[in-house]
Amino acid sequence: MPLVLTLYSSSFCGACAQTRRSLEDATRLLGDRVVLREVNVALHLEESERLDIQATPTTVLSGTNGELERAAGVPNTPQVLSLIARHLPAA
Repeated sequence: MPLVLTLYSSSFCGACAQTRRSLEDATRLLGDRVVLREVNVALHLEESERLDIQATPTTVLSGTNGELERAAGVPNTPQVLSLIARHLPAA
């Protein structure tokens, strides 16, 4: 099962657009091992509150057993790849 990389964003967040680009670049390089999804916190308030999302952008990496790591702020593509690599099964 692939890892899931979720971007919690808001429509007025310029930093979210930068984060989206980094996440898209990283997931494109990893193919089907990672799935990218985006959640607008204003439209999905219940999910955002349940996960205690305090700021946008926040990126959450999840696996079969739930949340693995989270980070707030704007990562670059190498940082995203490094985060994911720590949780990919050995080839």
